[in-house]
Amino acid sequence: MAGKIALVSTLLVLCLAGCLESYKTETESTINPHQLSVLSATIQRLQAENLPALECIQIWQNNYGPGLKLTTPHYEIFTTFLEPLTLRHIPGFVESAYYGYNSQLPTPIETTTKFTVYLFADRQQWENFTKTFAGRRAPLFCKIKAGAYYLNGACVVYDIGRKRTLSALGHEGWHQFNSRLFEFRLPSWLDEGIAMLFEASRYENGMYYFEPAENMYRLDALKETLAKKKVIPLKELTAINPGQVLATNQAEAVSAFYCQSYALVRFLREADQGKYLDNYRRLLLDGFKGDWPLSRAGKRIAADRNLPRTIRWNQIAGQTLFEQYIGGDFYQLEKEYLAFCRQITSHLHSDRQK
Repeated sequence: MAGKIALVSTLLVLCLAGCLESYKTETESTINPHQLSVLSATIQRLQAENLPALECIQIWQNNYGPGLKLTTPHYEIFTTFLEPLTLRHIPGFVESAYYGYNSQLPTPIETTTKFTVYLFADRQQWENFTKTFAGRRAPLFCKIKAGAYYLNGACVVYDIGRKRTLSALGHEGWHQFNSRLFEFRLPSWLDEGIAMLFEASRYENGMYYFEPAENMYRLDALKETLAKKKVIPLKELTAINPGQVLATNQAEAVSAFYCQSYALVRFLREADQGKYLDNYRRLLLDGFKGDWPLSRAGKRIAADRNLPRTIRWNQIAGQTLFEQYIGGDFYQLEKEYLAFCRQITSHLHSDRQK
């Protein structure tokens, strides 16, 4: 047994190649020889891939399961999910997302402090972590049926299959990005709408390219919303708080808010060859700089993320900012917006028949 432990330890030192120290939480778990062997094999396999975004791999000692810490230029990923075929995609995905988030702005933002991601192997580990990490809010987050959340500066995810896990990570990663770097927090329609741009992606040579037009989950929901005539009026949409919709416990209303917010952001970026794109980018840039045309009280609420994002906040900021940056003629804008919604969903039925 001693010889086996020595062999595993030697392999581990060789494959770490400069990242020799394990990363430890405040309450460490003990890694047994079998777990150490698994970790060593995973590290060796990932490093042999020469992944373009991966800078370093370390052992992560924690109370939830054998774990690794993957470091990229902008992220620290703490993971108990060790399946190499999927795990190899994570470094490139988060770095691709970082540059994708930056592409929303006219000029990129750079940060020297890395973002934190926790990726767990299963829901039980995720829930156990959440009960400690989220404190009093843990019961609320544990109601999430599948996926991820953003809290206390970190994205917390568990494996729900490669495609869906990456989709959830891309979505929550946007909330993490703008919550840290923007001076002002975004109104809900804008924050959620942008997050959904990063739910669909394409893999190529170790990195990812985001394709909002391929987000079939949101497009199908939008098609259904239009067909059932359950569309939320544009002026109302820009003032809604998601919690307000969720409290109604009406699945159609929740779906309409999200798919329409997704479509609204795409409309501002794409409609009429980018007719509103400069205005959209200026809206985001001024939010980043803390330069929105709000009242003193409005600016205080926008800057203080310890205050709840209330219904009143979205009513004031959501509509005011839309009117200031995009336009106040909601009748005309809604006509253009709905035409765009019909345009981007027009192909769905024929595609399903093929």
